[in-house]
Amino acid sequence: MFAAIAPRYDFLNHLLSFNIDRFWRKALIERLTTVLQRPRAKVLDLCCGTGDVLLDMQKVASNPVLGADFCHPMLVEARAKASHKGYPAQLFEADALQLPLSDSTLDAISIAFGFRNLANYSAGLLELHRVLKQDGVLAILEFSHPTAWFMRLTYGFYSEMMLPAIGALISGSREAYAYLPDSIRKFPQPEELGKMMEAAGFTETTFEMLTGGIAALHIGKKVDRA
Repeated sequence: MFAAIAPRYDFLNHLLSFNIDRFWRKALIERLTTVLQRPRAKVLDLCCGTGDVLLDMQKVASNPVLGADFCHPMLVEARAKASHKGYPAQLFEADALQLPLSDSTLDAISIAFGFRNLANYSAGLLELHRVLKQDGVLAILEFSHPTAWFMRLTYGFYSEMMLPAIGALISGSREAYAYLPDSIRKFPQPEELGKMMEAAGFTETTFEMLTGGIAALHIGKKVDRA
């Protein structure tokens, strides 16, 4: 499903979000800038897709940012974009539930609109906690649930009716863009995801609602309890 839309993925993201996705990604990177600028910091953009977030992070990072995704065609697109922009691309194919990394390897992990696609959220959070160093930061940017009734009504109509049709017309894959609203509808509320992060061992968990709750930015920290 994701392989089929890889060539048009970036264009559709910007078009279908009216370019608001750029603002959301900027908010994510701002929360990780301090870590990215540390000497020798190791940061992973998980579910990196075609590399939009990874390449934007690389602009402020002191070291090459790692990128991982389970979808090979997405990584092909990411590598081509990185090469075109002259950035080093340290990309690898991986299952987010079984990362090929040792314990306590990373200073930060970002996931933009990919966490929702994991087969098991709790298992995924445990795996991310495992590979983070002490004081490591997890940032999850994900679609959420608008709170205001007008936003819920407007966004609900757009995501359920218009988005699948436009996405299918341009990408040729109706399945991928019919899956999107269904997966958002089933995704946990921000408070529930925060509790899941805490259950996996994360502390200082927070979330920030973006654009009326269409998206949310979740932050958690790995601080081992004495």
